Amino acid sequence: MADTLDTTFSALADPTRRAILSMLLEDDMAVTDVAEPFEMSLAAISKHLTILTRAGLIAQEKRGRVKWCKLQPDAMRAASVWMQGFGQFEPVNLDAFERFLASELPEADQP
Repeated sequence: MADTLDTTFSALADPTRRAILSMLLEDDMAVTDVAEPFEMSLAAISKHLTILTRAGLIAQEKRGRVKWCKLQPDAMRAASVWMQGFGQFEPVNLDAFERFLASELPEADQP
């Protein structure tokens, strides 16, 4: 499972790949349509799509002469389950924590 998580998070680490996944939330898209909003070559987009495909986050299939991309939402399930494990902790109130530190620790600013 660690390899799957590593691959998933590695694929998600790039903002272009995250943008592509967001676009595919709407519907399947042809590779050329995926590439359109980005200021990079089709070859560069294809590399991003290959990484997403290897991570299992998307599937690519040829329909006629056009290559299509489809989101594979189940592929993020393991990552989602892993991240939900951290939801058991209460959110930290940073202002309250700062006040606590100020009251408990000697002033470092004072000579």
